[in-house]
Amino acid sequence: MTTEHPDRGVAGVAPAEISDDQLVAMLVDRARGNDLKLAGAGGLLQQLTKRVLESALEGEITDHVGFDKHDKATNKRDNTRNGHRSKTVITDVGPVEIRVPRDVAGSFEPQIVRKRQRRLTGVDELVLSLSAKGLTHGEIAAHLAEVYGTEVSKQTISTITDKVMDGMAEWQNRPLDRVYPVLFIDAINVKIRDGHVANRPVYVALAVTAEGHRDILGIWAGDGGEGAKYWLHVLTELKNRGVQDVLMLVCDGLKGLPDAVETVWPKTVVQTCVVHLLRNSFKYAARQDYEKIARALKPVYTAATEDAATERFLEFSDAWGKKYPAIVKLWENAWSEFVPFLAFDVEIRKVICTTNAIESVNARIRKAVRARGHFPNETAALKCVYMALMSLDPTGAGRRRWTMRWKAPLNAFQTAFEGRLDPVIH
Repeated sequence: MTTEHPDRGVAGVAPAEISDDQLVAMLVDRARGNDLKLAGAGGLLQQLTKRVLESALEGEITDHVGFDKHDKATNKRDNTRNGHRSKTVITDVGPVEIRVPRDVAGSFEPQIVRKRQRRLTGVDELVLSLSAKGLTHGEIAAHLAEVYGTEVSKQTISTITDKVMDGMAEWQNRPLDRVYPVLFIDAINVKIRDGHVANRPVYVALAVTAEGHRDILGIWAGDGGEGAKYWLHVLTELKNRGVQDVLMLVCDGLKGLPDAVETVWPKTVVQTCVVHLLRNSFKYAARQDYEKIARALKPVYTAATEDAATERFLEFSDAWGKKYPAIVKLWENAWSEFVPFLAFDVEIRKVICTTNAIESVNARIRKAVRARGHFPNETAALKCVYMALMSLDPTGAGRRRWTMRWKAPLNAFQTAFEGRLDPVIH
């Protein structure tokens, strides 16, 4: 049978002589000997959590009142202990009931488990992580109950996720770089219930910095009928946050945006997103023709010059115009904003045409949005998109890959837009 002594620790061994692994092994053996579960209600992990929290709280009140629990001179003190109160906190190992010490003066403010705090931070972080992955509040509650034996209401989960709104406001108003080589603006459609369920766009502005990093500058909700006035507001907001110049702005035919860009950043080149142009082309084609259409359009957007691109497009029109006139019309309408990038080096074209820049962002957002179905209001939709964005690239691997590939495009931008990047290159 395992024995304890106040000065000798577990099994008569001095604490200083016990390694962490040995201590863990002893605790596990004791749990097994007493037929005690490691996890779950009343298990070893819950009991350890209870003891660690209560020990930390006793240490805090000792510091607060200035003397140990069994000090005989307590009657000479201005403030003393005043018993305990019970409190249940939700932890990563389930609900744990703890005894929180009190003082006579009522001035004790515990830090390890604060007053009115019912959850330790790990639970909040877990809820936010699951929410960012697209789980609904009901699914999160079911997951916590199944895996951790923790009952957390949908309202509590909503309260936890609502905390991100303060961080979102700070993020949406943070200072930005003075110059960005490329700025992508794209829309994700979400379903919002405002009287009736309808598709509403949420716009995402993703920039490539002079150091080659991806940086999401902000998100905005629209109603689908945005014009120059709306985009002037968005771009002016970015300018007020510090963006004085953008070399190239890539978008998907957003009405009124080119006019707003001309007003805010007169030197910026507005470029239609080639990836979106191709994707929109497939909407008008039969599935069995997708590969043929893609192969026929590739010579158009990879042409060496605008004249060569025009020739290749005429060839495409002759071959496919009769069967798919809508595709030809789509490219004709976008032509003036499609051709600008053809005047630039191939390295710049790669940055503009890459699917990785914004597609990985969109994929994460769509996954989270689709899991929710629809949102009660605009704020809830923006909160979901924001949490999805904050969970991107947690290991930093994507950022490193982008930076490693950036030197050649940076040199191309520096040559093509001479002098405009100089102040931000070190």
